Amino acid sequence: MSKSWICTALFMVALTSAGGLAADGQTDVAASLYGAFNGSTNSNGTVSPSNAAGALLEVRHIKNPLAGFEVTYSYNRANQADSFTVSPPCPVGGTQPCGPTTTTAAISANAHEFTADWIASLKIGNLRPFALAGGGALFDVPTSNSVPAASTVCPATTSCTTTAASISTSAGTKGVIVYGAGIDWGLLPHLGLRLQYRGNLYKMPALLATLTSTKSFMQTAEPMIGVYFRF
Repeated sequence: MSKSWICTALFMVALTSAGGLAADGQTDVAASLYGAFNGSTNSNGTVSPSNAAGALLEVRHIKNPLAGFEVTYSYNRANQADSFTVSPPCPVGGTQPCGPTTTTAAISANAHEFTADWIASLKIGNLRPFALAGGGALFDVPTSNSVPAASTVCPATTSCTTTAASISTSAGTKGVIVYGAGIDWGLLPHLGLRLQYRGNLYKMPALLATLTSTKSFMQTAEPMIGVYFRF
């Protein structure tokens, strides 16, 4: 009888816990504004994209504290600067200035990011702190097919000369690792405020057709604030 009573009690506790987890779940959509801070990285003459403002859209479903998922789309400007030097062999008796040539260009671009993330969270009254980890794809798309550039030639025997040039651009697609944490603050039954920090780790894009890779990883920090609507 004692064992039967204990089993019944444990079963009731399990049912109560399962009911609590189900009640703890939620599905929501959210929109946030953020700042994309890229730090200072220079690889093969490519400088990390300039800091910019952006927007994030999320669709999130939380089943229980350890089983939450979301898909996201974000957009921000990702203007970039490039500077690279080549040292071609100089022909004997050539009439044109010959020597190391440095080409500089500024590329205007947009960054589009799609991710799928795992969410761990805990509901405490009107607050829900959460942590996230996931991955996806980052698309850096130049706004034009070519950009103006300046090429400076510095021969060994004469002064440097600079000429105008035009260089083709190339879109870049990179895998991205996402991590972060934040908190939801319920203000109304279906509406709340979302504060979060997201970090992105990815390989620095190369947006000029003459450059194939930067061979360097970079990190973008994205503190953000937004609102969510819970169904």
